[in-house]
Amino acid sequence: MSGQGQSSAGRTPVDVAVGVLIDGDGRFLLTSRPEGKVYAGYWEFPGGKLEAGETVEQALRRELHEELGITIGAAEPWQVEIVDYPHARVRLHFCKVYRWQGDFVMREGQSMAWQGLPVEVRPVLPGTVPVLAWFAAERGYAGATHAG
Repeated sequence: MSGQGQSSAGRTPVDVAVGVLIDGDGRFLLTSRPEGKVYAGYWEFPGGKLEAGETVEQALRRELHEELGITIGAAEPWQVEIVDYPHARVRLHFCKVYRWQGDFVMREGQSMAWQGLPVEVRPVLPGTVPVLAWFAAERGYAGATHAG
């Protein structure tokens, strides 16, 4: 079965740990999706799928080390959002991270950018858009959160 025409309700979401790294100036880190992946070139918060037996924090710690070369401090659970993409239904576990060690190394050939509101990089991955709205609400920001 190809899965085409299948309703999103019939698809089990894949759990994904997502790191919302926030620097001392309140900016947050976005990275671009590398070539060869679905939505290549779109900007998102970094992270990845949970492996069997992993907690969200363990997965986030592993993924950010694999992708960005850093070791994170505490990951504070923030929000959970289910997003239906054509290729997958994902349950995104967003965690705020304020401390990390090491130099950023883009190990998948991706780009990185520290951003505030409104986000200047584009295009933004659909699953990233709700996070920008949460930031806007927390920070009392009014106006467009991103271009396009």
